[in-house]
Formats: sequence, structure tokens, C-alpha cells
Amino acid sequence: HLERNRLVLTCMAEGSWPLEFKWIHNETELTSFSLEYRYLIPSLDRTHAGFYRCIVRNRVGALLQRRTEVQVAFMGGFEEGERVQSVSQGDGAVIPAPRIRSFPQPPQVTWFRDGRKIPPSSRIAITLENTLVILSAVAPDAGRYYVQAVNDKNGENKTGQPITLTVENVGGPADPIAPTIVIPPRNTSVVSGTSEVTMECVANARPLIKLSISWRKDGVPVRSGLSDFNRRLTVLSPTVGDSGFYECEAELKSSSVPSVSAGAYLHVLEPPQFVKEPEKHITAEMEKVVDIPCQARGVPQPDIVWYKDAVPINPVRLPRYRVLAGGSLQVNGLLPDDTGMFQCFARNEAGEVQTNTYLAVTSIAPNITAGPSDSTVIDGMSVILHCETSGAPRPAITWQKGKMMTRSSISLSSSLSLSLSAARTRITTPPQDQSVIKGTKATLTCGVTHDPSVSVRFVWEKDGQVMNPKSSPRLRLDGNGTLHISQTWSGDIGTYTCRVTSVGGNDSRSAHLRVRQLPHAPENPSAVLSSTEKRSINLTWAKPFDGNSPLIRYMLEVSENNAPWMILLANIEPESTAVTVSGLIPARSYQFRLCAVNNVGKGPFSKETERVSLPEEPPSAPPQNVIASGRTNSSIMIQWQPPPESQQNGVLRGYVIRYRLTGLPVDIQYKNISNPDVTNLLLEDLIIWTNYEIEVAAYNGAGLGVYSHKVTEWTLQGVPTVAPGNVQAEAVNSTSIRFTWAAPNPQFINGINQGYKLLAWEPGQEEEVTMVTVRPNFQDSVHVGYISGLKKFTQYYTSVLCFTTPGDGPRSAAKRIHTHEDTPGAVGHLSFTEILDTSLKVSWREPNEKNGVLTGYRISWEEYNRTNTRVTHYLPNVTLDYRVTGLTALTTYTIEVAAMTSKGQGQLSSSTISSGVPPELPGPPTNLAISNIGPRTVTLQFKPGYDGKTSISRWQVEAQVKNEDWVMVHQLANEPDARSLEVPALNPYTFYRFRMRQVNIVGTSPPSQPSRKIQTLQAPPDMAPVNVTLRTASETSLWLRWVPLPEWEYNGNPESVGYRVQYSWTGPQAKALIHRIPDRLEREFTIEDLEEWTEYEVKVQAINGIGAGPWSQPVRGRTRESVPSCGPTNVSAFATTSSSILVRWFEVPDPDRNGLILGYKVSNAEINEKYWDTFILHRLLCLPCLGVYILYELTVLPQTYQITYRLNSTNSNTATVDVLNPSARQYTVTGLKPESVYVFRITAQTRKGWGEAAEALVVTTEKRARPQPTSRPTVPQENVQARSVLLSWEPGSDGLSPVRYYTVQVRELPSRNWTVHSASVNHDSTSYIVDRLKPFTSYQFRVKATNDIGDSEYSEDSEAITTLQDAPDESPIILSVTPHTTTSVLIRWQAPAEERINGIPLGFRVRYRELLYDRLRSFSVQPINSPSTSWAELTSPYSIRNLSDPSITQYELDNLSKHKRYEIRLSVYNAVGEGPTSSPQEVFVGEAVPTAPPQNVAIQSSTATQLDITWDPPPLDTQNGDIQGYKIYFWEFQRKNETEKLRTLFLPEGGVKLKNLTGYTTYMISVAPFNAAGDGPRSAPTRGRTQQAAPSAPSFIHFSELTTTSVNVSWGEPVFPNGILEGYRLIYEPCTPVDGVSKIVTVDVKGSAPLWLKIKDLADGVTYNFRIRAKTFTYGPEVEANITTGPGEGAPGPPGEPFISRYGSALTIHWTNGDPGRAPITRFVIEARPSDEGLWDILIKDIPKEVTSYTFNMDILKQGVSYDFRVIGVNDYGYGSPSQPSPNQTVAPFYEEWWFLVVVALVGLIFILLLVFILIIRGQSKKYAKKSDSGSNSNCKSLTHGEMVSLDESRFPALELNNRRLSVKNSFCRKNGVYTRSPPRPSPGGLHYSDEDISTKYNDLIPAESSSLTEKPSEISDSQGSDSEYEVEPTQQKTHSFVNHYISDPTYYNSWRRQQKGISRAQAYSYTESESGEAEHTTLSQSQASLFRPKGSRTPTPSQQSANSPSQQGPLYRPPSSLAPGPRPPIAGFSSFV
Repeated sequence: HLERNRLVLTCMAEGSWPLEFKWIHNETELTSFSLEYRYLIPSLDRTHAGFYRCIVRNRVGALLQRRTEVQVAFMGGFEEGERVQSVSQGDGAVIPAPRIRSFPQPPQVTWFRDGRKIPPSSRIAITLENTLVILSAVAPDAGRYYVQAVNDKNGENKTGQPITLTVENVGGPADPIAPTIVIPPRNTSVVSGTSEVTMECVANARPLIKLSISWRKDGVPVRSGLSDFNRRLTVLSPTVGDSGFYECEAELKSSSVPSVSAGAYLHVLEPPQFVKEPEKHITAEMEKVVDIPCQARGVPQPDIVWYKDAVPINPVRLPRYRVLAGGSLQVNGLLPDDTGMFQCFARNEAGEVQTNTYLAVTSIAPNITAGPSDSTVIDGMSVILHCETSGAPRPAITWQKGKMMTRSSISLSSSLSLSLSAARTRITTPPQDQSVIKGTKATLTCGVTHDPSVSVRFVWEKDGQVMNPKSSPRLRLDGNGTLHISQTWSGDIGTYTCRVTSVGGNDSRSAHLRVRQLPHAPENPSAVLSSTEKRSINLTWAKPFDGNSPLIRYMLEVSENNAPWMILLANIEPESTAVTVSGLIPARSYQFRLCAVNNVGKGPFSKETERVSLPEEPPSAPPQNVIASGRTNSSIMIQWQPPPESQQNGVLRGYVIRYRLTGLPVDIQYKNISNPDVTNLLLEDLIIWTNYEIEVAAYNGAGLGVYSHKVTEWTLQGVPTVAPGNVQAEAVNSTSIRFTWAAPNPQFINGINQGYKLLAWEPGQEEEVTMVTVRPNFQDSVHVGYISGLKKFTQYYTSVLCFTTPGDGPRSAAKRIHTHEDTPGAVGHLSFTEILDTSLKVSWREPNEKNGVLTGYRISWEEYNRTNTRVTHYLPNVTLDYRVTGLTALTTYTIEVAAMTSKGQGQLSSSTISSGVPPELPGPPTNLAISNIGPRTVTLQFKPGYDGKTSISRWQVEAQVKNEDWVMVHQLANEPDARSLEVPALNPYTFYRFRMRQVNIVGTSPPSQPSRKIQTLQAPPDMAPVNVTLRTASETSLWLRWVPLPEWEYNGNPESVGYRVQYSWTGPQAKALIHRIPDRLEREFTIEDLEEWTEYEVKVQAINGIGAGPWSQPVRGRTRESVPSCGPTNVSAFATTSSSILVRWFEVPDPDRNGLILGYKVSNAEINEKYWDTFILHRLLCLPCLGVYILYELTVLPQTYQITYRLNSTNSNTATVDVLNPSARQYTVTGLKPESVYVFRITAQTRKGWGEAAEALVVTTEKRARPQPTSRPTVPQENVQARSVLLSWEPGSDGLSPVRYYTVQVRELPSRNWTVHSASVNHDSTSYIVDRLKPFTSYQFRVKATNDIGDSEYSEDSEAITTLQDAPDESPIILSVTPHTTTSVLIRWQAPAEERINGIPLGFRVRYRELLYDRLRSFSVQPINSPSTSWAELTSPYSIRNLSDPSITQYELDNLSKHKRYEIRLSVYNAVGEGPTSSPQEVFVGEAVPTAPPQNVAIQSSTATQLDITWDPPPLDTQNGDIQGYKIYFWEFQRKNETEKLRTLFLPEGGVKLKNLTGYTTYMISVAPFNAAGDGPRSAPTRGRTQQAAPSAPSFIHFSELTTTSVNVSWGEPVFPNGILEGYRLIYEPCTPVDGVSKIVTVDVKGSAPLWLKIKDLADGVTYNFRIRAKTFTYGPEVEANITTGPGEGAPGPPGEPFISRYGSALTIHWTNGDPGRAPITRFVIEARPSDEGLWDILIKDIPKEVTSYTFNMDILKQGVSYDFRVIGVNDYGYGSPSQPSPNQTVAPFYEEWWFLVVVALVGLIFILLLVFILIIRGQSKKYAKKSDSGSNSNCKSLTHGEMVSLDESRFPALELNNRRLSVKNSFCRKNGVYTRSPPRPSPGGLHYSDEDISTKYNDLIPAESSSLTEKPSEISDSQGSDSEYEVEPTQQKTHSFVNHYISDPTYYNSWRRQQKGISRAQAYSYTESESGEAEHTTLSQSQASLFRPKGSRTPTPSQQSANSPSQQGPLYRPPSSLAPGPRPPIAGFSSFV
């Protein structure tokens, strides 16, 4: 249901009217009883959800309706905010969805990352609980994740807060990660009939592609219903049969990493169903018992709850109501109130059902149906009188005798009968003869029957003496006469008599008590050597006291060599006093002790005998595992192991080795080794390639032992010692030589003849030998061979040698041979000179290949293509030129020249030439076209270029791969007419471009234009993977490694490149299997599912999309040993006695041994008798590990039970006996007497008879109570062990009911819960051994007693007891064993859990040993009879290293042998001892990763995207093998985690080019070498930076303070500067022309900050396009945006027209408020402009919204300038429309005041007078003074180049004029009292302005020119700081262009023509100078906005401050109310500078 909906609940019922209804919600009453049967909820909300019931009642009773659930759909908000989560690289990231309250729960959730939905994949899992799991996390997985939850019931959706995931440890090695289950299955319950149920299991590992998940149900694999990469198991329509334990297992394929598993239970529930139901109406009588049936079934079994009239029935409060075992309700003693409606509810987790009935209780009047009858009995006998009645309720019965009520001797039975009895006193249960164990309790019964009215007295006698029970606390006499004697001892032995006296008679009975005890120790034991038997000792002793019980046997224990005592003989006849111990081991000492055994137990041991030592004997067994292997051609290495220790028969002194030649009658040679620890010997000085037989024997002090079996071995082959004989050689043609020879004598070959080598070499070039190998020919006596491909007509030395596997034999004597003569090659360098009309000179050189003795030359010529004109001449061999005459002018001739030998004419060299025309350099070919593209060839078509007036002698083809250098790849000679050619030897799947050159006799042409780029086709790989190695990984897997193909060897698409592995076991009928690996960069593969202990042959080939390459050389490896896969065969067993059987078997078949069989184990188990036959059969077939002649015990269960019971006061003859079947485990007895004591005995029977009986007392009484708790348990410290303690207590009161058992609870401190250790402690016990405890752990204990009534309270907790330390239980887990160097390995492990160390850890022990798998071919197998013998003790011993630091987790094991395989185990030890060793780990030592990084890593910046890296290899002694390549790690500086990348170089080169990098970015580079063993260390990071590149676009463009004519533009820095930012270029233009003019304005902003600009020369209501781009050394891309001037929609309207009032130097502007727009006005702004149509600029900013007038000082304005003012309102929508301008206000300049003019005139007059006076004086004093040629009386002094003019009078700028001479008279002239001056200076800071006007409207008025002007910086200071305008650093001076800008705007042109007096036009880009002492208004130096300058600032003149003054550095911010214009000259003055 949805919230706010209306819901009506209806209660349907039938019955007698009126019916009343009441509603209940979640057990809370909603209404009282009323006639309303509906319940209305007008508006649902989430609180209304729950279970509703209605109760309906009428006058008959009430019924409770089944509950109905109401669900309300809703969705709350997420309960969590933002959170950050991290995960290590490679681990699984588990991101739970944020919690949200909703129904249904959970809602539908979708995960997003960066706005994109995350779908499940092989790496992404979304669980049933909406948890996001990212498997094998990598760096790109870092980011922000969020969820969107949707309620599919009401459509609501919510988005959660982001979850930021970070990935740690990025950049580490991508080592495999063992599987872990991150989301295990959960226990799930589902109701039968549901459509489906899903179990889920998410696992993580690396590599993830090799992860496999499988499912099992109760151990059986499940293969259906799997989905989502096997992460989910779905069971469709689950039934009860689908319940079970479901387990998922994650394993890493192709790896030896152990798998992990997790499981959960699936419970399929079934709703309750009634099996029995009551009838709808039940009638019963009062006081009767009625059973109302109700029984139901379901899964789980339903609970039955009864209601009466809708009220639950509580049997505790109403004992008459009792719920029976099946669920039925039993009502005892019915009352009228029991009438009503009874309901039975059956409920379980799957639902509930109900049934009901109406019970009516009726009543009947009492009536006696059968009365008593008269009876006659004998005195002393009993009589029974009967009385039967009826009625409801049940009538009360009263018996009377006369008028007296019945007495105690009369009893009423349950059948309402009266029993009368009378008895005589007699002993009915007499004492029995007993034999008790010393220290136990003896109980002597004396049961009496007597009349209850008679008192009885008991007296006990011992041996005729009356006993007083109160005299000793050990004696106790019960009221029933039973005598208890505790702590019995030998003094209690005797005859006991019980005497009974009473007025009803006396009686007595006797019994004998015997006390047994343990026998004493045998006396005087002695041991002496036997004189008659070897290896035997005679043992004697004296018979001890038997402890009042016959001796059964003696036990003999022995201690061998001070070892712990062990049982030697366990069944020595009790009559014996001597025994001979045989089969002892020589040279060992023995000590013995005995004990006697009777039926009480084993007595104490005797004292030990004297230690007896057996004499030494020679070893009786040979050394084991003798192995011989040839080491050299003159030595053999022998290795062996000592004889078994039990057969050494003494301390070994050494070994004797004897050897001789096999099969020859030669003397035996001996070697003696006197050190028994030496188990190998190198036999040297042996004969080459000879077979020896070798034997080894051990010796001790007694002599030499048995020699081992003979082993034979050959010495290795040698090289031949003689050369082949009768060697002959002769040349058969110009390039071949034929050899013949005879084989050397076989006895001098010294090995197996592998063949012959034919050698030929030129004199003086012995190193360059041509060799041909010839296989041996054993049939022919003469061998023949050839060497071909020799040089023609060349002298050679020849020789022949024989070689074997080790090497070459001596060469035969060298013989000189000359190859035959042949025709020569072409002449060299054919050329033409002295070319005339009728003659020319032909020149050439001798052929490079003469191939004989030159006899001369042949020259011929003919007209081109006219063979009939041919002329031929023969020339001597010394002629190298010839003049050809008689030619026809301007005719083309073909001229040919060839050399000659005696074999004929050689190859022709020809060329064409035109007579009278000298040849020239040819031109390049053209029109290159490509066709017939193949994997390694292409065809080029071309058009020949200019031939240079001669024929083309050779065509050259050059190729370019990518952008590398051009390389010549093919040449074609002597084909001048060729128009196409085939280019061979190209690389497949490679991009090429080609170009051609043509060659003539002059030279080579320039290259042609390059062809189009083409790609050759794919081809199979050409090479196989190299450095293939194979290592053992596990019992069923091998680890294969290789070096991947270099990229240029792929010959195809890299995505299709992979590898194929073929493997098969060595031997016949081996079937090859193939596995394909798709990853081209894969370097290793684990071959799984192999046979144990089997040798395999493996090879690898590379494949691509076209085919496969060649196979690598095969490598071999053997899998590790494993447990046998099958048990012994022919197992047989037969019983030898009643308690033992004998088992025999044959050995395990060879294919199933999986290694070397070390021994056998026998297992046995107890089973039920009915399974006996099955057990025997099962054991016969499947018992895998049995020992020879091992006996094991079997328990046979009974066939039947017998139970007897009787009153304790009667004898056993009156007992009731019942026989039970074997399956019975309980027995119910009825009809017992109340307040009586019964004895129950039970015994079992087998085929052999009855066993001992168990006995218990039972008291039938209603006065019983629960027992009292025991005393506080105690644990004596001496009874505390490592895993057990002895707990003692004193019993409490038994509550008049015998204690049946005790329960012991234990609690592990500090905070564990109490757990039951045993609930079946014997009721007689007062102590108990609590075992199964953890060592070194604190515990508390408590005890409770249980009798037939119930449990006692628990006793007080015992004191805390700490168990002792024990040896550790677990071994460390070895995580990895990796080669570290060539002689060491690095072991990493995980220590056991602290609680498994069982104490304080002291350190670790490393055990290691060399494995000899490759040499073990046979073993001597010895029977091992001790089941405790471990595997390590049966094999060669380990070397041990102790590591005393318990905190370490890794260790480098060094000093190992190279190229050996080692097995390593690890254990932890504490103060008590050492724990178990870990499973063995194998490692191959010899291959190790490099231990040093590359040296001298250097970085050279090549381009903006490329760095060249070079390095030197690691030092040779640290390479640990051949370097196979390097890994180059590179990342951006300080961004390693986000940007680190890897480049792998599969060649041992010393450099690499890193391309596609980011421009002008600092990179850190680290290089690591790798070899076949793995990666070495990285070099220290080296820093390098790429060169600058063009920047990216500015990150954003933003507009603010938009008015009708101005806007503030800001932008962001580029995301990728790619260099040093030199500035920005801003370009803006109207989108449509304004007044027919489209003005493009370009502004260059220097520097990198600040990043804003104020634009003021805009037109109202016009859309402008702004474009900005950044610059480094060049400009990057631009970002653009449009903006429309004028007020936006919702901005304020114009305020009222302002008017101005003036008070002294202050101006006040008044205005009225206008339309506020769509939002309230927030402030006002005042703009001002010079009245000569200058630009509006903000004068006053941030005027409060409440005011309508504003006063400011006129000092901020320029004097002598008229200003207009206007007001603008501002609200949240922006700047509004401006008001109308105010009337002009003029500030009069001081120099127009009359007083200033008077002062100037007086000063000028005084100056003139002084000057005249001085001149007169000087003229008179110096008559001959030279007149000055400069006009000293001129008012305007000309300025030379470089001089500067400073005009301070009128605050004009200081100008620096370069490259011109300027007269002050011409430049500054008084006009109308005002100085005209230069045009406005460009803004400081290096802004460059240029306007491009596409209109020619004003081109005829003023020509567009440019001017350059260099400006000195101005000193400025801050006033009224603002964030909207600024001035950049002014030190960078640059010329600026203004002309086009001003001409393009007619307002500027007009302003130049009509300047008013004293007024200068304000500019869009302007500045103002200031003088000290005056506040002045300045413009923005780097923008078009203007700035205010305080009066105190001053622009320094050139003489005051240099242009590069430091004070001018950096940007200076200006207040927003700056205004630009000051006193300005007419703009027309600008033309003076053009």
C-alpha cells in the first residue's frame, strides 16, 4: 500500500448474533469490543505497517483470527554523508551502499561513477545487498561513486552522497594475490513455493582472469543455476530437498596458490499443516480428563500454542492444562469454567495455521456402583476391600471401621480399594559378601520387613565384636540398617553380622568383606648379558605381594640409551620370575623396570636395573642410496647415505669404497674415508669413457660391514686424440672442393663419434674458416665430403677433424688447394670523357672479381637498337681505356665492355651515350605507385626520370618506417628499361613509405617524391620465444617461463599475438596437450592438472592472427611428490582373537605411488554391529595405509539389554525383570509405591554372555527438591597442566533425590562466555579432569548438580587458573620463497595466531636441504614400525638455522649451492618446545633477480612530447644471469599515484624513447632490469622535463559588471600550460556590424596573472564575441563566448535624472529611485565621462541602496575638464539602465587664475634682465671669446637622439623619443593657452592593441598608419583597492599600434577635429600621469578600464628613475572608481609621432 492511501480491514466471522469485534495491531489493542467488523485507516503512513488481528466473540466464546500483514511503501533519506574509502592495489574494494530506510528493503539501487552507470562485469560485482565490489583494484578505479535508490512501489528515488575511493600502494609489482572471499555466502531461509532463491559469493585474486569460482552442496559439485561469473547460484522453485550446506570455492588457475572456500546454509521452510485436528464440538464430564488433539508438521517443526477464548493458555499458571509431546492439549479435572472455544495455532518461520473446537463440560450425581464384600483372611496377611463409584465431578470416598476412621496400617489404592495388612519382623535384604578396592566405600545392606507399628533396632558386629558406628567418622549406620564404611583399608577385612531386634521378632545375617589393593613392586630385579644368545639380556626378579587379588601379568619397560621409558613386554605370565629379552641392537645400553598387574590395576614399578650395554658388531646393512655420476672424462662422483641407524651396530668410523673396471679381470681398488660425516667421494684419475663398477661399505669399531649393491657408471667422453687418416682434397670446380678420408681408430676417439668437420680457409685468414659438418658413415671405410660456395680462383688451406660431444679432435695436416678459374665479373666504373662529335674516350677499371688471370678486354659499340652497326675490338689486359672514333655526330650509341680470362668473356658492362653530348646527373623517378602488397614484398611501378643523356645503370629503392630515417632496402642493376620492380625482405605488418633514385655513369639522382604510406600484410612469427625455463611448482603443476617476442617480431596485429604451450610426459605413447595464452606480454604460465612425480617435456611457440611460429627448444621438468593416489592392493583381514584382527596387503601399484613410499598407516574406527559386514568390505577395498601385522581393537555392541528393579528393602528374588531390544535407550516404569526406595540395575548381553550391571537408587516421593550447588571448585596448582586441570569440589545437599550427574562449565578469560565442557560427570565424583584447554590461557570453572527434579544453581566461580605453556600447535605459513641472489633465497612468512603459539614465542627455525630428485632412481625401503615417525626422520636430514627474533617475517637464507633445488620448512618455538613444521616449499637456487639497478640513468629532452632515456647496465657481478630487458617506470613529478606508467623493453639495450608525453612537464623516470628470475631493483628516480608546446585553451571565460557600454572579462588558466605562459591574446568583435562597421579589437595581455580585463568601448544592445587564447612560445587554441551589452531581463530601470550641487571642492549628486526590476536594488553605481564624448567609466561603486545622493571630493577629477555623471541601479539580475546624464561640471585649472599669470610674468621679466646683464658682463671681459653657434636664446632646444624631454609644468608625461630628432618648438606650441602634446601613451605593461576595420568609410579621411612609442613606467600607489581593475608589470616595453583603432571609430576622428579648449578626449585604452603632491586619475595599464591615482603619486621623469626600476615590478590593483581622462592635447597631435 502507498502512504496517504485509505485502507479498510474487514473481519469475516459466522456465529450466533450478536457478534462483537476487537482489533489488535502488533499485539497492541486498537479498539475495544464493538459491533463494527471493519477497521478504517483514512491515511496510511509507515507507522501503520505491521500485523493485524481481529478477535470476534459472542455468548459461546471468542476466537482469534489469523494475523494479516499490512505493508506500506515509503522511502526515507540516506542516513550517511560523504565518506572516503581506500583500498590497496590488487585487493577488492567493498563499498556498501549508504543506509536508507525504505519499504521494500532494500530498494532498487543503481551505482554511478562520474555520471555514468556502473554495470556488473568480471571486475565489478553488485551484491544482493547492493554493495559495490571492485575486484583487483587498480589506480584508474579511484574516483567518486554514488548511488541512486528507486522505490519500485511508489516511484520515489533518492541520490546518495558521493563516496570517494582511493587506491593505495599504486605502482608496486603486480605479483599474484591469493584468492580471498570478500563477500561470503549468507545463511538463507526461504519458504517452499518461492519462485527462486539466490546464494552469492564474491571472491578476489590477481590475476583476476585466472580466478575460478565453483559451488558445492553438501560436498557435491553444483553446475546448474550459476550466473554472474559463477558468483551467484540460483535455485529455482526450492523444495525441502534443496536445503543443505552450500559452499563456494575460489581458486587461482595455473597457480599453486591454495584455494579458499566459504559456505552457508540454505533452509527451505514449509508452512505448518495439521496432521491431527480436534472435532468441532467436544463434550466431557466434570472432573474427567480430556485430550484435545492437535498435531502439525512443517519445516522447521511448528510450535503449538493454545488459546481459550482468544486468551493464551499458560500451563504454568494453570497446572490442570498440559500440552502433550505431540502438541495435543490435556485438561485434567474438568470444571464448568473450562467450557469455551479452544484454538490451536501451529506456527513456524514460514507462517501459521489455526483450528478450533468448542468444549462443553457436563456434571453427573454421585453413585456407588459396586460396594465392599465380606472377606476372611489369616492373621498377618493382607486384605483388600473394593468400592466403585460414578459421578461428575468425581465423588469423594470415606472409609470407616465402626465409627472410627481408617488408621495408617490401612491404605487406599487408586482403584478406591481399602488395603489392610499385618507383618512379622525379618531380614529380607541381607548383607552380601563383598570385595572392594582399597580407599573406596563398602556398603552392607540389612533390609527388614515389619509391621509399621513395631519399632526395629539394628546392631552390627565384626568378627563377633559389636561395632559402634559413632566411634569412627568412616562408619555410618542408616535408619534402614545399611552400614557404610568409607576409605576402606586392610583393617576392614573380616566377617560382618547384622542383628535385628523388635517386639515383632528378631533376625540376623552375615557377610564377608575383602579389601583389594594394587600389587607391590617386584623385588630385586637384575639384568645380565645372555651367555647363550647374541643380542639378548637375561632379566630376573622376586614375586611381590599380590594385593589380595591374584596377579594377572607383569609389564616390562625398557630405556634404550637413556631414552624415555617404553613398554617392551606387556603380558609376562604371572608365575614367571625371569625372562630373556632378545632382538636388541648392538652397541646400545639398556635399562629395565617391571610392575605387577592385578584386577585392581597396575602396581608401582620396581627400581631400575643396572644399565647393560651390548657389544659392538660390524654394520649389518650397507650404505643406502648409492649414486654414481660421471663428472669429467677422468672422474666419477659417488654419493650415498649412511646405513639405517638401527643396523649400524655401533658408532660409525668411516666408509670403504671399492671399484674396478666393469667386466675386466683387473684388480679391485679401494678408497678409505675415515670421517663418517662424509657421504660422497670423487674418484679421480680414471680412464676416459670407461665403465666402472662401484661398491660402498661402512665400518665401525667392530669391523667392516656389508657392501652395497654394485652401481655402474661411465666416465664422461673425451675428445679424439688422433686426426682422420689418409686425407685427400681436390678442387672440383671454381667454388667446390672434394674431401676423402679414413676414420680414426675407435680406441682413440674417446667417446661416441658425432661426425667430422671439413675446414677450408684462405692463407692469412685463419679466423674466417668455412666449415661443413658430415655425419659419420660406419659402413664405408672411405668417407667423402664437399665444401661449396668458395671464392673462385682462390687459394685455400684444407683440413679434416673428428669430434665428439665434448669437443673437436686434432686437425689433419693442412693441404693447399686452388679453386678453378672462371669467367670474370663486370668491369668497374665505366665512364666517358673527351666526348666529341665523332669520337669519345671510354674508361674502366679492372673487375673486382677477376676469377682467374685476365687475358684482355672486349669493347664493342653500336648505334642504339641497331645491332648491324656493331663494332668490336679486343684489347690487351693492361688497357683500361680506349678512344672510340668514327662516330656519327649527335647519334646515340650503346657501348659495352667485358673482361676476359681463359674461361671466356665475363659479365658485360654497358651504357648509352650521345656523341657530342656529355652525360649529366640523372633526375629522380616520378609517379611512384604500389601494388601486390604482401607480407614481405611489394611491387613498385614508376616512371623513369631524366636519364642524364645516358642509360640508367642501377635503380635504388629507399624506405621509411614511421618517421625514422630513410634506409636503402633494394637495388636493381643493369635493367635500364625497367618500369616496375619488386622490393623484397620487408617486415610484415609494418607501415612503409618508399622513394627511388636512379644511377647512371655520372652518379645518383636526388630522391623521388615519397609514395603513399602502405602497410605490409601479416605473416606468422619468424622466431620462437627464447630463454624457456621450466620449474617445479607443485605436485600437479609446473611453472613455465620465457621471454616474450619483441614488438617488431609480431608480424601481425598485436592484439592477436599470443603463445601456444605444448606439453607431454616423457616416454612412449605420450599424448601432447596444448594450451593457448592470448596475452602477448605474458612471460609465464603454470601448467596444471599434471600427474604427480612425472617428468614432462614442454615447448612454446608464438602465434598471431595468421598462424604459428616455430617451436622453441623443448625443456623438461618433473612434478613434485604427492600422497599415493591409491591404497595397497589385495588387502585381507581376519580375526585372531576376540579383540584383534590381522591385516595384510600388497604394495601400491607404481603408477599410483606418486613418489617414494616411506611407510604405511593403519586406521580403525568403532561402528554399529549392523554395519559390520559393510565395514569389512569397505576396509578391504579402500583402506589406503595399513601397517604390516598391525593389530587394532574393535568394540562389539550388545545384542540385548536386561533391566531389573525392586524395592531397596527387598531381596533380589523379588525383583521385576524386563528384556529390552538393542536400540532402546529409555524405559518407563509405572505402579511404584510412593515414598519408597527402589534399586534399578541394567546389564547388556552379547554372544559371550552378560556384562557387568549398572545400578542406581530411585526414591518415589513428592518431597524432592533440586539439589544445592556444590562448593566453590578448586584447582591445586600442581594439577595444572598445559591442556588440562584437575577440578575438585564438595557436593551439596541432594534435595532428597539422588544426584544423577554434574555439569562442568568453563570460561576463557578475559571476556569469553561460559561453555559446557561436560554434562555427564559421574554423580559419585568430587573431582574432574577438564581437558581440551588451550595452553597458556586463563580460565574459570563452575559446577552444577542435577537430580530427577532439576538442576542446582551453579557454584561460585573458581579462581582464575592459567594453564602452562606448551609447544606451538601451528606452523608459520610460508607466503613465498624467491631467489634473492644466485646463492640465497628470501623467505617470507606469516606467523601463527598468538593463541596457537601456546606461550611466549622465542623465535623461528628454518629447515632446509638439497633435493636430489633428478638423481633418485631407486631406494631401499625399510619397514617403519613406529607410528610416530615423521616424514622428515625418514629422509635425509635438514640443516637448521635458528632465528631468535620472533617479530621478523622474512629472512634471507644464504650460502646455498648454485643450480640446486632446495626444500624449505619453517617452525616456531617457545620455552617449552618447537611447533610443527610448515608444509615444504621448493625453490630452485641459481637464478636470481638482478641485485643492482641500471647505472648512470640520463634523460635528454627531445621534443615537447618525447624524452630520450639512456643508461648503463648493472655491474656484471650483480646481474645474476643474462639481462633480458628493462622496465622503464615514468610519472609526472609529484603525481606518481595518478600518472605512473610502465614501458617494458624486451631487449638488453641501453636506451629508449618515451613518446606521447605532456609538453613542458617534469617527469620522474626509474629503470629496473629483469632476467629470467624476475625484476631487479629500480634505479633512483631521475628528473627530466619535456620541451615547451602550445598551451591548451583557457579553462573558462566569465563576464561580470555588465553595463550598456562596458564589461569585465575574466578567464582561467589553461589546464595544461605546456610551458611558461607569456601572456594571453583577447580578441573581441560585434557579431553584427555596428553602424556598418565591424571592428575587430586584439589585446595582448602580458604575464600570466591577473586574468581579467575591463572593456569599456562597447555599444549598447550589441552582442559581442570574445575569444581568448594563451601563449607560451606560440599560441594555443582559443575559448570563446558571446555577451550582449545592456541591462538584462529583470535588471532595474533607470533612476531619475541626477542633478548636482557644489559646495567648495565637494560635489553632491542627487537622484530619485526608478523601477527596481524583478528583485530589490542592492546598490547604486555612479559613472562619469569627460563631456567631449569620452567613454563612460565607473566613478563611485557600492553606494548603499538606501541613499539617493552621494558627495565626493572634486580632487579625484582632473582640473579644467567638464564631466557628465549618471547613476545606475544594481540588483541580483545585474546592472540596470543608466539615468540621463547630469549637466556638465567643470573644474577650472589654476594656471588660468589671474594671480598665477602675474607671478609667471614677473619671474620671466627677472630672468630676462639677469640674462642680459650676464651677457653684457661676459662680452666685455672676453673680447676674443668665441661665439656660440647654438641659439642659446631660443625657447625651444632641439633634442638629439636618445635625449628625453620632461615637462612638469602641465603634468605632461615624460616621453622617451627614439630614432628621431624633435624640436620643442615644433612639438609643444602654445595654442589658446594650452599646450598641445603627444597622443595618449600606450598602457604600461606591454599591451598591444590593433584594430582591423573591414569598412572603408573613413579611409579617405585619415590614412591608416602605425606608430611606435616607448614609454617609461610610472610610479603608482594604491588607493581605494578594488578587485575589478589592475595594472600589470610595466617593465616590459613594447611598441604599440593605435592608428587603425582610432580611425575605425568615427567618434575618435571627430574628437580630433573639434577639441575644446583645455580638453583632451578620453581613450578606450589610456593612462594618466601624476605629479608629486597631487591626486590624479590613471587608467588601467593592461586593459581598457581606467584607474584612480592618489594625489601623492608621481610619475618620475627620466632623470629621476630608470625604465627598469624595481619599483615598477608586478601587477598593481586599482580602485573601482578610477576615471581616465585628465588634461589631454588634441588627438591630432598623434600625427607628430607617425
